Amino acid sequence: MTTHNLNGRIALVTGGTTGLGFGAAQCLIEAGATVYITGRRREVLDAAVEKLGEGAIGLQADVSVKADMQRVADTIKQAHGHLDILFANAGGGHATPLEQLTEEQIDSELSINVKGVVLTVQTALSVLREGASIILNASITADMGLKGFGVYAATKAAVRSLARSWTTDLRERDIRVNTVSPGVVPTEGYGKEQKMSDQDVADYVAHVSKEIPAGRVGTTRDIGNAVVFLASDASNYIRGIDLIVDGGMTRVYAGKN
Repeated sequence: MTTHNLNGRIALVTGGTTGLGFGAAQCLIEAGATVYITGRRREVLDAAVEKLGEGAIGLQADVSVKADMQRVADTIKQAHGHLDILFANAGGGHATPLEQLTEEQIDSELSINVKGVVLTVQTALSVLREGASIILNASITADMGLKGFGVYAATKAAVRSLARSWTTDLRERDIRVNTVSPGVVPTEGYGKEQKMSDQDVADYVAHVSKEIPAGRVGTTRDIGNAVVFLASDASNYIRGIDLIVDGGMTRVYAGKN
């Protein structure tokens, strides 16, 4: 259980039906917030809301479609008059060798990971209250130069840059903007996007855990707790940062000693 009190706060988590978004929604609800989650597929959205229980509300929307995100913002405004917390989480991508990249994949990753974040924040501006917190989901891939992740990593570097620019843009409204960069956190996406079998994931986790100072991979709750911190008053003096939540993987060399 988190110690940060978000009682009475209204939050929006895009892509909140599975993985990191779902984990963040759980933590925000536990901290006392009412949480709206978005998803593109109605049946998956309804199932997620049922699992999250009281405090969760689902809105079907595609973050890359401005009309969808405007409808989300209008719905929240009509119901509550304001929004306190925005976690722009929706995104995706997979490893592809440079020579095999297609225009469709490039367009898709840029549309969801960059355009979607811009539209999510832009449409929410009319409902975000003064002093609100915006959290953007980035990734440690923006630092690592991983093989096959060039486009995905570039989109996440763009997200980090947007957070810094928007910190300045929204200064007069006292809205703080930060990013969270998850490390290795196995989710449903490992199978769906990376095409990994359960055994592939288990083998990868066993291997990579030796290289992480924390001695383990992350969980969706690890990321959710970081989101709750950035959403809470405890982070009021933190603006434009990238909070890396990776067990020390990219900043400390664990080695194999």
